[in-house]
Amino acid sequence: MSEPDHIASYRAGPIPASAGVGLKAQHFQDIFDSKPDLGWFEVHAENYMGEGGLPHHHLSQVRRDYPLSVHGVGLSLGSADGVSDAHLAKLKTLFERYEPALVSEHVSWSTNGGVFFNDLLPLPYTEECLTILADNIDKTQNTLGRKILVENPSTYVAFAQSVIPEHEFLLEIANRTGCGLLLDINNVYVSAHNHNFDAKSYLEAIPAELVGEIHLAGHALEEVNGHTIRIDDHGSEVLDEVWQLFAETHKRMSHVPYLIEWDANLPAFDTLYAEARKAKDLVEALQSGSDHHVLTA
Repeated sequence: MSEPDHIASYRAGPIPASAGVGLKAQHFQDIFDSKPDLGWFEVHAENYMGEGGLPHHHLSQVRRDYPLSVHGVGLSLGSADGVSDAHLAKLKTLFERYEPALVSEHVSWSTNGGVFFNDLLPLPYTEECLTILADNIDKTQNTLGRKILVENPSTYVAFAQSVIPEHEFLLEIANRTGCGLLLDINNVYVSAHNHNFDAKSYLEAIPAELVGEIHLAGHALEEVNGHTIRIDDHGSEVLDEVWQLFAETHKRMSHVPYLIEWDANLPAFDTLYAEARKAKDLVEALQSGSDHHVLTA
């Protein structure tokens, strides 16, 4: 049986400026059976750091048909202890095995004094943290022999020590290290609501040429002491307000691949695929000048 056209065309090149989804083990068989018309898949690096087994068997099958992005969650780029040589070595082995078109990590920390915290913890935006983060990104890029993207965080508390606006902090990191940015639009929306700043102005301040990937996801609302806090849980459909921000951002960043993340309350693959199709339909409507109907449908 011949391959679908999208498989044959995507196999040969880098990640296209099209819709992808986060790859989950529960969806492997659906993907093998349907060969969905998606531009790419993204995986969390730490799920594939073993030497072999079924995860690698399945991922190898996906990699034959689709471009791949690898998104790390455990490198702790913001740690004053520095990044782990052992972790970097495992990442390098993984990248040599799968040759991902994009590699990314987070502007956060998760280790201190040899203790690992199972969370992406925020940094104060200070000159000291800029230096630490830049040094760790330099080491990472030099060890891996390639440029990485770093993702803006979602945050729920602000540090009194922070003296640099978040978007300026990200731009300075890119300037010092030559890294690119993974722009998570849901994270911007969540943080803007929690800290009372304007998400649209934040996004407009990010130069398009620095962005190598866009993330979209759903989030949850919680009431805390009479205030509504938005929690970046990746457990639901993308909100209309986030779609609107994506539409406005895409007009400047039409060259950038975009991804649907869904990590909690994981739905059937058809639901995840429908979100990716919604993103793709929105982009096609923007290109044809008819996005108003899509955003209000």
